[in-house]
Amino acid sequence: MMSTFTQILYQIIYSTKNREPVLLQPHRSRIFSYMAGIIQNKNCHVYIINGVEDHIHIVTSLHPGISLSNFVKDLKIGTSYFIKNENLIPNFHGWQEGYGGFTYSRNDRQNLIDYVKGQEEHHKKVTFLEEYMSILKEHDIQFDEKYLL
Repeated sequence: MMSTFTQILYQIIYSTKNREPVLLQPHRSRIFSYMAGIIQNKNCHVYIINGVEDHIHIVTSLHPGISLSNFVKDLKIGTSYFIKNENLIPNFHGWQEGYGGFTYSRNDRQNLIDYVKGQEEHHKKVTFLEEYMSILKEHDIQFDEKYLL
């Protein structure tokens, strides 16, 4: 009998609604821990979750029975409920509608983890929009800038 085996490493990126800078410390770590729980409950593996005031990065491998779009939808719904229910961020209006989902080689895993770990330092020099467009270009994804605003 054949089993299902996959090795797909994702970096998932999405921002707060209207890129509002509301994900402030110390609440960020509680939100990321809650997200990690959702991911683990879906039998997925989380390598790292990090971000700054207006967006997050998740490095994960998904269980073969879970689609990327449903995974992101469940994360957004679950964390929105958690943030509002715990009254962590009173002016949190939700997450942006879309997301970026990018695949990487297993050989890139540690560099990707290190990159996500360094988000606060990285964003002292680069805006979210600059970073996001760079990642889209790196993955050869065609886009219209008006849909990134």
